Amino acid sequence: MVIGGGFAGINFSNALSRHEQYRVTLVDRNNYNFFTPLLYQVATGFLEPSSISYPFRKLFQQRKNQRFRLGELIRIIPEEKKAVLSTGELLYDYLVLAMGTESNFFGMENVRKNSLPLKSIGEALTIRNMMLQKLEDASAGTDPVKQRQLLNVVIAGGGPTGVEVAGMLAEMKKNILQKDYPELAGIDSKIVLAHALPELLSPMLPGSRKYTYETLLKMGVQIRLNDAVKDYADGVVTFSKSEPVEAATMIWTAGVVSHVIEGIPAACYGNGKRLIVDEFNAVNGLDSIYALGDNCVQKHDPKFPDGHPQLAQVAMQQGTNLAKNFLRRDQNQKFVPFKYIDKGTMAIIGRNKAVAELQKPRIAFTGFMAWLIWIFIHLYSLINYRNRVKTFFNWITAYFSKDQALRMIIKPAKPEK
Repeated sequence: MVIGGGFAGINFSNALSRHEQYRVTLVDRNNYNFFTPLLYQVATGFLEPSSISYPFRKLFQQRKNQRFRLGELIRIIPEEKKAVLSTGELLYDYLVLAMGTESNFFGMENVRKNSLPLKSIGEALTIRNMMLQKLEDASAGTDPVKQRQLLNVVIAGGGPTGVEVAGMLAEMKKNILQKDYPELAGIDSKIVLAHALPELLSPMLPGSRKYTYETLLKMGVQIRLNDAVKDYADGVVTFSKSEPVEAATMIWTAGVVSHVIEGIPAACYGNGKRLIVDEFNAVNGLDSIYALGDNCVQKHDPKFPDGHPQLAQVAMQQGTNLAKNFLRRDQNQKFVPFKYIDKGTMAIIGRNKAVAELQKPRIAFTGFMAWLIWIFIHLYSLINYRNRVKTFFNWITAYFSKDQALRMIIKPAKPEK
């Protein structure tokens, strides 16, 4: 049984389901897989949700020994090899936890209540709806101070997601706002990117970090480094060093934390609530339970003594390696320890603007070439051809028109009282 259908879970279950001796049941709270790195484009109206998502049951149609169960994990009973879900109970021979992470607000309750995290399709659509609603409210207003507050956006977190959101919003402000909302001409709004560390995209090379910083500044983004968000209440964002900003929208990309699972002893958790696993991804102290991707911390690799970075490539490689080890066991072969192969890092900033670093040898690209690499890698990484075609079509349309026609406020109908 696999809990979680993200990068790690889907790679593991797909690899194992091709072998008749296994019956793989994948459990997820959603009935679809979605491509996390492109959530920000759904949030900003440049992609529709179906472009980056695909139903699990459709994906498993041709696999006789792969099943899907909709549900949320409530607790595990390890001694009975049982998982209790929101939709019932399931027994397992082996349990693989690949549930990913949730937003970490570092104990700031006002930030948790009032900011907009970006970790799921639902949260992306919430951001899209709320930002479009703020634009409509501002266009109907007459007070320039209130209009400016409605248009101001603060992004917390200077990693790839924060950089990509800031760049996309800056391009929308330049190319779309004046066309869609002529009523707002002359209103000087802010896009503020706040980061607690001294540089954006800190894992990347100095040249890439400098290019990102300078490009965002030229696009009109205000960048606050060494300046963490400390509070967000009554429409005012408070920072650790600089002056507050009145903003109706704050998008939170500043941190993640893993899930605490009832039934797993506290001693099994490490930093960030990640499950401590050995070199084969087995959870320490538990029988027949494994953890993958963002759910686990693995410290045997001398290159990553504090654990691997919480990236898609780590999750995918761990899922594939664990599946191969299961098959090795069937042939009475020894398990092979996981070893992460770093293939590089990248982030898109805007039209023809990106940074990309490839490993072995380590080569850094900026600008148009990096943008092309980013486009190719992300299209290739989507789960099937349907998603690749839809996404590519949307990108081509947006590239030549500098616009997109997906800015619709779509909310579920309210039930009658």
